[in-house]
Amino acid sequence: MYCFRSCNSKGRNGWPLTIFCAAFGSLRVRFWAERQDNMKNSPRRIAIEILNRIDTEGAYAEPLLDAALSGTTFASPLDRGLLTELVYGTLRTRGRLDWIIGQLYRGEAAALETAVWNILRTGLYQLLFTDRIPPFAAVNEAVGIARDVSPAASGLVNALLRNALRKKDAIAWPDMAKAPEKAIAVLHSHPSWLVRRLLAQFDMEETIAICRANNTIPPVALRVNTLKASRDQALAALAEAGIAAEPTSFSTDGIILSSPAAGLRETTLYKEGLIRIQDEASQLIARLVAPEPSERILDLCAGAGGKTLHLAALMENRGSITAIDLHSERLQMLREEVKRLGVVIVETRTGDAATPDESFLKIFDRVLLDAPCSGLGTLRRNPEIRWRLVPADLNKCMQNQKRLLKSAAEYVKPGGRLVYSVCTVTPEENEIVIGDFLRNHPDFKLLPPANLPPALIDAQGYFRTSPHLQGMDGFFAALLVRTV
Repeated sequence: MYCFRSCNSKGRNGWPLTIFCAAFGSLRVRFWAERQDNMKNSPRRIAIEILNRIDTEGAYAEPLLDAALSGTTFASPLDRGLLTELVYGTLRTRGRLDWIIGQLYRGEAAALETAVWNILRTGLYQLLFTDRIPPFAAVNEAVGIARDVSPAASGLVNALLRNALRKKDAIAWPDMAKAPEKAIAVLHSHPSWLVRRLLAQFDMEETIAICRANNTIPPVALRVNTLKASRDQALAALAEAGIAAEPTSFSTDGIILSSPAAGLRETTLYKEGLIRIQDEASQLIARLVAPEPSERILDLCAGAGGKTLHLAALMENRGSITAIDLHSERLQMLREEVKRLGVVIVETRTGDAATPDESFLKIFDRVLLDAPCSGLGTLRRNPEIRWRLVPADLNKCMQNQKRLLKSAAEYVKPGGRLVYSVCTVTPEENEIVIGDFLRNHPDFKLLPPANLPPALIDAQGYFRTSPHLQGMDGFFAALLVRTV
């Protein structure tokens, strides 16, 4: 450090200034060291690291956020909330943010490093889409992070963010009348190819409504575990815990929280297995399967088992459910939930559902194939999906779904039922898959569901939900029966 007086002179308290200078220098070094440590664990820095991993590794936001929030680094609810908002908010508004960067940056934006893109995006999000973060704090920390991860870009970050503050009302946006596809893509932060597909399927007004709904924060929906409690009992327990909630509109087992509840997993009713977090549309799939107690059920591609566990509850823990998934770690999560919810009729197996198992041929009363899909019906929860998918991925999904459905059909006994479900809205993965299957399997026919609200069944007899219509995730499902 610099000292502007002779170090041999005395301070006002009589101490030599050499000692004062050394002490002050030590304090300053410690201050900056602590500040750097704090910045390394700041919500803004961790948000950028998560966004970088999403872009470079194909990771998903939810597990990365869960891992970041599971420790003691972010004990403050404000920090936890800021981290969550920065990740999801930046992903949901990325199209607008990138347009602004393109308007203000004079260089070749495509040449910017991933980390610099995400520093700029999170900085702009704080400046333009939040009202509780002081602009100086957003700019200063963005510049500080840039100095650490890409020193050469710190000046760019500083200049662009300050320029955005000055010119935010002068940004030139695409003209909706002249270029609707581009305008919707930018203003509502969806890739152009997806907007183009939506415009081919829906009119402009509904396309905009879909995109707007995809950018909303989804409500927290719970499924009551009826093996342990009724919905009224669960609602009463939530009220006692100070959590406001109300019944869902369509699922008879569902509850919607009036606002996010950070401590939900710490409540007694959660720990004792009375509730499970599950979107309302997902809850309706088990209702579509409509299993009876004592039946033999197969759940292919079971994943972490949300639908498996619901099937067990509908069966009153009587009968048997075989849950198969390709990923053993997902089945381990299912086994943990089996214990928490008190389910005793589920057997798990690791395996490829596309490879027929001869020991399973025509022995199951009901088979559920919740097939892997593009996930475009869950963009509210998984906003990163839209920036990762390309049109060719939809065809890949469709081909895989056809193989899985063909295999699943082998396990259904005569008179048994097969449910095909996906959390997406694309025709390739929905009615085209079913149409192809029925043409090649004359021993199956489509059966319109009789146990679900008519408002959720279309003219063809398919189950459909959408965020912009019912406030649920976008699901498609078909109920098929084996006639011989």
